[in-house]
Amino acid sequence: MQNFVFQNETKIIFGRDEEQVVGQEAKKYGKKLLLHYGGGSIKKNGLYQRVVESLQAQGIEIFELSGVKPNPRVSLVREGVTLCKENNIGFILAVGGGSVIDSAKAIAAGVNYEGDVWDFFDGKNSVNDCLPLGVILTIPAAGSESSGGSVITNEDGSYKRAVGHETMRPRFAILNPVLSYTLPSYQTACGITDMMSHILERYFTREKNVELTDRLCEATLKTIINNAHTVLDDPTNYDARAEIMWAGTIAHNDSLNTGRIGDWGSHDIEHEISGIYDIAHGAGLAIIFPAWMKYVYKHDVNRFVQFANRVWDVEIDLNDLEKTALQGIQKTEQFFRLIGMPVKLNEVDIGEEHFEEMARKGTERGPIGNFIKLAEKDVFEIYQLAK
Repeated sequence: MQNFVFQNETKIIFGRDEEQVVGQEAKKYGKKLLLHYGGGSIKKNGLYQRVVESLQAQGIEIFELSGVKPNPRVSLVREGVTLCKENNIGFILAVGGGSVIDSAKAIAAGVNYEGDVWDFFDGKNSVNDCLPLGVILTIPAAGSESSGGSVITNEDGSYKRAVGHETMRPRFAILNPVLSYTLPSYQTACGITDMMSHILERYFTREKNVELTDRLCEATLKTIINNAHTVLDDPTNYDARAEIMWAGTIAHNDSLNTGRIGDWGSHDIEHEISGIYDIAHGAGLAIIFPAWMKYVYKHDVNRFVQFANRVWDVEIDLNDLEKTALQGIQKTEQFFRLIGMPVKLNEVDIGEEHFEEMARKGTERGPIGNFIKLAEKDVFEIYQLAK
């Protein structure tokens, strides 16, 4: 087990109707607030009105910036940075899913910086000081509500890049499972895939003697798997929605990667796909993760055997461990398909024309991943396996 420091200061406020306390929480950080959200869904379901009333009751002046899209764009982030600077705004409230939260984090990072916010994402500078922000989560998926990371897309060149810093963690996150009742089934399935992928990135480590976090990863994966069909078949099942929502937070709040080194190659590989083709991140991960598994499993067959046995209940064949490992990969792919996810690039009309470009861009800063290091040619081969 590796040495580690674990500190997560995000206050989680979980349960029915808890969005009504947002004004009380936000007032701790000043009297001017940027309300950041996506489209009109929060107005249609009444959440916007409840949030505004709670904020106004505490005397908070509200500035708004809507229009966040999936795979959030740096152009809107720049608008938010300017808006905050010009109006001396001291707090950001993100109401939405991972895209809104990541966009809010990027704005928070850019406000106290004199250069262009994209500098952080292309490695020209490092984040060290962010505006405080809070979250009302509406889409369980990305885990951004208590993580220290943000992923943003630059329309110029179709680059999708990530950056992280402890000051980017939200000060509070309000999680009401009821707010996820109206999500389309496809979006729910994308979220399930996203949170499972966050766990898998951590689970596939070369670090030995990490039994506790292995077991925590496995338990969280099985909880998601056990509740996935319930939320898809019965969208207003509160108990199942609550399990999924909390699992999504646990998957990415860093508790599952204490003492271990995760991989993260699959995320980097997928970012190139959604950066160019603008597909849902979860859908891209459902395609890439099984392909990555097929490409790397022989480097540590025992870990893949453990995964197959403990997560998917595959009986271990002591005479053919490779067979057991492959069954676990097959079960993963089958599960993604059963919940309505694509598992091949051709299922989302993506051909080979950008494989070389994506492999080159994905590794332009050097090899990616930690389970094994992936060079440009390796990434290209994984795209081939996924086509």
